[in-house]
Amino acid sequence: MGFDSIWHWLLLLVIVLVVFGTSKLTRAGSDLGKAVRGFKKALNGDDDEDAKAKAAAATNEKLQADPPAAASAAQPEPRESAESKSDSK
Repeated sequence: MGFDSIWHWLLLLVIVLVVFGTSKLTRAGSDLGKAVRGFKKALNGDDDEDAKAKAAAATNEKLQADPPAAASAAQPEPRESAESKSDSK
């Protein structure tokens, strides 16, 4: 009466399907697949490539200065200083 019989495994499968339902088992299977893929990437060192790609994206996203102002606005009006105020009095 061990678990080496096919009927025991089929009965166990039916019980699991009834308890959990097919949608939960499908999600669990896809999550398991993602975990295995992540593990394989970690073993192969693909994380280094991901880090390089992120660094390249960051260097491409450089901040730029404001464009130069128009020629008429390039020469600001002279400000009044303390000396010019005392001369005009």
